[in-house]
Amino acid sequence: MSGTLVLVRHGQSEWNKKNLFTGWKDPDLTEQGVTEAIDAGRILAERGMKFDIAFTSVLQRAEKTCRHILDGVGQSDLETIHDQALNERNYGDLAGLNKDDARKKWGEEQVHIWRRSYDTPPPGDEGESLRDTGARVWPYYMTEVLPRVLSGKTVLVAAHGNSLRSLVMVLDRMTSKTITKLNLGTGIPMIYQLNADSAVASKEVLGDMSAAH
Repeated sequence: MSGTLVLVRHGQSEWNKKNLFTGWKDPDLTEQGVTEAIDAGRILAERGMKFDIAFTSVLQRAEKTCRHILDGVGQSDLETIHDQALNERNYGDLAGLNKDDARKKWGEEQVHIWRRSYDTPPPGDEGESLRDTGARVWPYYMTEVLPRVLSGKTVLVAAHGNSLRSLVMVLDRMTSKTITKLNLGTGIPMIYQLNADSAVASKEVLGDMSAAH
């Protein structure tokens, strides 16, 4: 057995609540989102979890979630690295649009493909598919996060639904088809124990993933 990796999607954001495509836009957490982040910290504290380092994106909903979690485990001053490689996928021209309005305009099936497919990006030059998102998330994980876990450390990554989906896809050995069914609930810790060869030894989800936005 090597180290421990804890992944947490940020708490509910203002745009989650409004049912808007968010991407690289930077809305704050809602009151519920703050509560979800605090609860994640409490749950991890009850497990006796202590971290050696934390990683998060440069978007405030993830940054604040990370901070609340670290406050909850009594590690407010822990070294935290912020990097846009962990940002949510870029939703291109969909960013800021209401998801129901998008379904009316383009159809349920097309919007579902943009949201959940592996390799179909949303419209717009900057739109990223899940594969595109993974192309920046996975190298960052391999060079910055994984070496610390393999050295025996306990590492927190507080990020976003799709940046984390791209990680979970590889960690859980999911395919481009099975990943379409994966939803990550807000503020729910996923605890991975990794072997020395970086393969997953065990995984535990501390909450109900069915409440995903």
